[in-house]
Amino acid sequence: MNIRAVFHLVSYMTLVIGLSILGCTLVSYHYHDSLAVQESLLESGGITIACALILWLLTRGSMTLTRRDGFGVVTFGWLIAAIFGALPYMLSGVITHPVPALFETLSGFTTTGASVLGNLEAIPRGIHFWRALTHWFGGMGVLVLCVAILPFLGVGGMQIYRAEVPGPAKDRLTPRITTTAKLLWGVYAMLTLVEALLLKWVGGMTWFDAFCHSFGTIATGGFSTRSDSIGAFNSPVIDGIIIVFMFLSGINFTLHYHALTGKPGRYFRDSEFRLYVGLLLFASAFIALNIWMAGYAAPGRCIRDAVFTATSVMTTTGFCTADFDQWPNASRYLLVILMFAGGCAGSTSGAVKLIRINIIFKKMFREIKLFMRPLSVIQMKYDGRVVENETIAHIAAFIFMYITTFIVAVLLMTLCTPDLETAASSVATTLGGVGPGLSAVGAAHNFSAIPAGGQLVLIACMLLGRLEFYTVFLLFLPGFWKK
Repeated sequence: MNIRAVFHLVSYMTLVIGLSILGCTLVSYHYHDSLAVQESLLESGGITIACALILWLLTRGSMTLTRRDGFGVVTFGWLIAAIFGALPYMLSGVITHPVPALFETLSGFTTTGASVLGNLEAIPRGIHFWRALTHWFGGMGVLVLCVAILPFLGVGGMQIYRAEVPGPAKDRLTPRITTTAKLLWGVYAMLTLVEALLLKWVGGMTWFDAFCHSFGTIATGGFSTRSDSIGAFNSPVIDGIIIVFMFLSGINFTLHYHALTGKPGRYFRDSEFRLYVGLLLFASAFIALNIWMAGYAAPGRCIRDAVFTATSVMTTTGFCTADFDQWPNASRYLLVILMFAGGCAGSTSGAVKLIRINIIFKKMFREIKLFMRPLSVIQMKYDGRVVENETIAHIAAFIFMYITTFIVAVLLMTLCTPDLETAASSVATTLGGVGPGLSAVGAAHNFSAIPAGGQLVLIACMLLGRLEFYTVFLLFLPGFWKK
């Protein structure tokens, strides 16, 4: 690995983080946060920018990135982003211990939405805005943003893009990766702005709440400015707007681009999109019927909360309008399944992704057919294209790593949590980037009761889930560090 080139690129990302923290100082000043909070944001931004400039000076020189270097840039970039991103929490006193501060920050950047903070209404606006901004940067990827805005990164931009963008398919909209990054970030920013305007003008939110929740929705993150999340607003209109944009954020963003350029039919020609819609409709209907039969509320309210919760969990957003931990076991079990499934590849959602699940099921049925007729030749196709054995092996290995990591992490979490349900759901929700889990980490609670050791396990789960294992596990191979 070319360590000098790797950390030179990381310095640019660190500079973006520092400038963003300084921008939050202006928000803090506008909303009359205390002088101590404003100074803490100013100091945090200044320290981050100074470290970025020092790192840039120490690593200057010619730069050529290999694929291996791209993985190094992404992994070290995310770790450094988490460290410097924790400074505003620490210096402002909102979070006093470094592990919870790191947990909150990485939860933001990985768009997990699991929080250690309670009484959110008492948190300064500048800190809230930084918290929401970590979601927005993490959704599409802060390093992909760097690829989009720094033309000279085109030489190694594809290596960074492959390592950071989630999902097995890394669609290129144009031959130039910098142009692709710009287009994807453009769609991402447009959806964010449209949702914020609707939440303000139609839903009646303040500008601050509208942008903070829009950042969390489009990034499928789930950080809210209210302790009761979206349920605090008790508005069917706000619920509806957020449902629509959570749904859109769980779709491959290249399909949005094609729709905006006059090809909306691409949605329904995509097998993953059809599976996404079908599974979401089934989950919403099943949960609505189940909680209505259990006497949860009137039919209208059951449908509203069921659709919102199913969409929130499946897209791994994590916003809540109800404490779903109080629902019948059938609904809770289905929500756990959705935590593992996730949305579409190329979206901002986490978890396994539906394209992988779809291909593995096709592979399973192919093997059953071959078992009956072993001499037959059966090609496996997906959306009209033959799926290579190498792709299938890659997906199978990913799913195996996902399950193995889940098993090991749950075993470790049983040492730190009061019951198995808390241990299992805390791992499922952080590995999948969902946010709230069940029992002690349910929708009505947060992760502050998890001891520091358990939070470190969950931090590892968040990073592994967001970077999809390979990028992180490569660092533990001796050959990775050889030139």
